[in-house]
Amino acid sequence: MGKPARRGSRFRLLFQASYVALTNGYWLGFANGTIYTGAAKAVCVPGLNCYSCPGALASCPIGALQNVLASRDFQFTFYVAGFLMITGAIFGRFVCGWLCPFGLAQDLLFKIPFLRKIRKVRGDRILKYMKFVMLGLFVIILPMFVVDIVGQGSPWFCEWVCPAGTLMAGWPLVAANASLQAVVGWLYLWKNAILIAVIFLSILIYRPFCRYLCPLGAVYEMIQPISLYRYTLDKAACTDCGACQKACKLDIAVHKTPNSPDCIRCGDCVRACPEHALKIEFAKIKRKKIWKK
Repeated sequence: MGKPARRGSRFRLLFQASYVALTNGYWLGFANGTIYTGAAKAVCVPGLNCYSCPGALASCPIGALQNVLASRDFQFTFYVAGFLMITGAIFGRFVCGWLCPFGLAQDLLFKIPFLRKIRKVRGDRILKYMKFVMLGLFVIILPMFVVDIVGQGSPWFCEWVCPAGTLMAGWPLVAANASLQAVVGWLYLWKNAILIAVIFLSILIYRPFCRYLCPLGAVYEMIQPISLYRYTLDKAACTDCGACQKACKLDIAVHKTPNSPDCIRCGDCVRACPEHALKIEFAKIKRKKIWKK
């Protein structure tokens, strides 16, 4: 990795850390084991930022979406749906690469040295569909249709799967509250097992949760092909040397699909291109001119 690539990687890491510190800046919550419940919690942030994290100043859009869908007074959540559509249409999976706290955690875990890092995962093409299963089943269908006697559902993904919630909320809250330590049961152990598995896999594989399980990533992945933030390839300058794919930790053939739905817009491929054939740009919105006769 050359100096420009190292500088770019350090800048992204610093940006991620600064953003996470900014959106989780309620330090009193970590000190007291409490959750911030101010007016800002009604607002969503783009990444997987757990509502119950002691430091969280805003809400996770996936958690907010589940809570509305699970409510017995269900109404379509235009705010959350609109937030996801607009954010995805502008940035796509740039959110995953730069603005997600759990994405930062996985980036740091992958930096831990290990005997062998796994670049190509067997069954990758099939495993990628798991995040759409998470989105459709655990975020939408189960909260809406599996309800109690009074018609109230549950946020299934948050309760049963989300390792980001366990890391950002479960661990610090339980550690700071003796009352919670006395009542934790098998569900907490189950969530811990998921998180520990994701942590171990994140040391071996670059961002396994983002690749295969994240429902928020699934939303942005569906919108990414039309997002305004995109990469462009100068085909005349490109020599098909493969330097961009070699630099990509997700093993994307960027010179063939510069706007792959899997791309998290980390920028490593752009910095690695020896011919500077890859560029970052915001797409221009084309306007049709109407001429009066």
